[in-house]
Amino acid sequence: MANIVWSKVGCTYCDHAKRLLRTRGIPFEERQIGHGWTKADLVSAVPAARTVPQIFINDQHIGGYTDLVQHLKG
Repeated sequence: MANIVWSKVGCTYCDHAKRLLRTRGIPFEERQIGHGWTKADLVSAVPAARTVPQIFINDQHIGGYTDLVQHLKG
């Protein structure tokens, strides 16, 4: 099961998403654009991605920060 957060430096919603996952005790791999990962890598994983964060929980694409909040409520 892979939990992944695609992010970039200076992204407030990325920071919120990572903080929320940490407070819930959900481990994740961060794939930060510009630090070993590219926009092309992100688009390969999420073809419709236009923004970050893009979040995967248990290998399922959740979406962005707001989508993560809704997912965790369920």
